[in-house]
Amino acid sequence: MRNNLIYILFIFFITSSIINKSNNCIAQTGNYVKNGSFEDYYSCYLPNHIGVAKGWRTIDSSLYGPQQFLSTCYPNVPYNGFGFQWPRTGENLCGASFLCEGTLCSVSGDRGYIRNRLKSNLIQGKIYCVKFYVNINNNSQYGIDGFGAYFGDDSIDTITVVSKPLIYLIPQITNPTNNIITDTLNWTIVTGTFVANGTEKHLIIGNFKSDAFTNKIQIDTSYSPHVFTDVCIDDVSCIELNLPAYAGSDKSIIPGDSVYIGRESDFAIDPGCIWFKLPNMTTAIDTISGLWVKPSSTSTYVVKQTLDCSPEKWDTVVVYMNLVGIEKLRMLNEELRIYPVPAKDFIELKISNRALFEGFNSIALYNNLGQLIKEEEISFKEDKLIISTIDFKPGVYVLKIKSNTYGTVSQRFVISQYH
Repeated sequence: MRNNLIYILFIFFITSSIINKSNNCIAQTGNYVKNGSFEDYYSCYLPNHIGVAKGWRTIDSSLYGPQQFLSTCYPNVPYNGFGFQWPRTGENLCGASFLCEGTLCSVSGDRGYIRNRLKSNLIQGKIYCVKFYVNINNNSQYGIDGFGAYFGDDSIDTITVVSKPLIYLIPQITNPTNNIITDTLNWTIVTGTFVANGTEKHLIIGNFKSDAFTNKIQIDTSYSPHVFTDVCIDDVSCIELNLPAYAGSDKSIIPGDSVYIGRESDFAIDPGCIWFKLPNMTTAIDTISGLWVKPSSTSTYVVKQTLDCSPEKWDTVVVYMNLVGIEKLRMLNEELRIYPVPAKDFIELKISNRALFEGFNSIALYNNLGQLIKEEEISFKEDKLIISTIDFKPGVYVLKIKSNTYGTVSQRFVISQYH
């Protein structure tokens, strides 16, 4: 009975996997926000402007302003100019001014907005679930309700005054009016969903209300009569609603090798993913978006994904043990032909068996010094592929066709002297 149950589960997961993978191959992007937890940074040298965090900046690329990168690598976390606060996750967070009235704020401006270049444009018609966490800093005089996230295109580059309320930007995600956040100890979530129009490529977080329309409650009188609110921000995410689980495409490896399966690891998705290795569906092997595995035989891995904005989803990936991997690489090299010889304005790649080259999706061209000259994505939809070499100098070059499964196939070719 137990074996029959395992078999039924296996068939269910494999069938679900085939259906999911045929649905646009399952978008690998989970969280569209780059470095949403601020953990990746360029250096730990002051000044600690937000541009130190990879993927983040101010709207106008200014190095200074009322927005900071706060990290335990500095002496300013958990103690910092914004008060006392540990990151919600990891070791880093962001600090920004969301409200500032009066002469106290006249030097650096009264608003701070942080900007993120998304990993890719959002998809038209898709619904996205957006989350970020805020904490009112200890030194703040007021709690406020003005928290929002705006998604836009490159037109935001036309904004010239960035330290004043950006009331003409209408954020897609907003904290409810009069839901005044006053907590200086714990992290409070700001979340919502919206339908993308397909042009969104940047995210801006801040207070998009005017001073007059920002509802507030005084929580401290230490700096009265000044009115200001400084805010910590952490764990920013933008995830497609009902995001499919993603275990990755099936792999083939040589004994002793390891291979990566699943999505890129991300704080927003990792806690919702549990991995199993069939036939054991009882003991998890990891809880993360993606991981490296090193099976000793052909194995099937299953990921169970449960996110706040998505019901339970499953996906599977098979890692085949390819005992003839080296032999297949030799066969692929023999199958690939480059014409003409010598070449001039173009080279033509010819293959006799397209099935052998499934999974090869990019090429790279190198000169005889090993320098990369050209790189592009490819697809062998026909038995030949033409690549322009019109700008190449005469000499010997190396073509490399790359695959995530079988590695790299290499061929040399010659560009003629008679250009």
